[in-house]
Amino acid sequence: MQRKIILDLAVTLDGFIEGKQGEVDWCIMDAEMGFINFLNQIDTILYGRKSYDLWGQFTPEIEHADSEKELWELVHSKEKYVFSRTQKGTDHAATFINDHILEEVNRLKSKPGKDIWLYGGASLITTFIHLGLVDEFRLSVHPVVLGEGKPLFVDIKHRLNLKMVNTRTFSSGVVQLIYQLDSSS
Repeated sequence: MQRKIILDLAVTLDGFIEGKQGEVDWCIMDAEMGFINFLNQIDTILYGRKSYDLWGQFTPEIEHADSEKELWELVHSKEKYVFSRTQKGTDHAATFINDHILEEVNRLKSKPGKDIWLYGGASLITTFIHLGLVDEFRLSVHPVVLGEGKPLFVDIKHRLNLKMVNTRTFSSGVVQLIYQLDSSS
């Protein structure tokens, strides 16, 4: 069975993935949401270069909870690919992909392994949607309205019909929506 590419991210009720200044302080990390289970379901993470620069090497501060340190250790144990028009080669933690995205990603998907997490950012998400590469959308809708910021969906040129797979509601007020592309449409 082919590996799935899963877009898993937090989004505000009004559809933003970051605030105007790039802030994500509204994002609730709730153990109840089973993020560790999700991380155990994947073995590869795909980043845009800006997202990778911000989060690809992120190390929690000493005063952060052990659970957060464990979470980041798990994230950093994954194979990482960074999509960049400019940065080439590999560093000790990631492989850079500059072009032939469709071919490279399909090659990745056909290799044996677990599912693949499409981390973002927004322009990489748009590219993947245009290329038909997102198999599953896992959106955790947070109980906050920002009014402005970086929207999740930008420059989408065609309608996507989705099929609901699951919904979960958490005591934090977060609602997780899981959709797959509706292949019948």
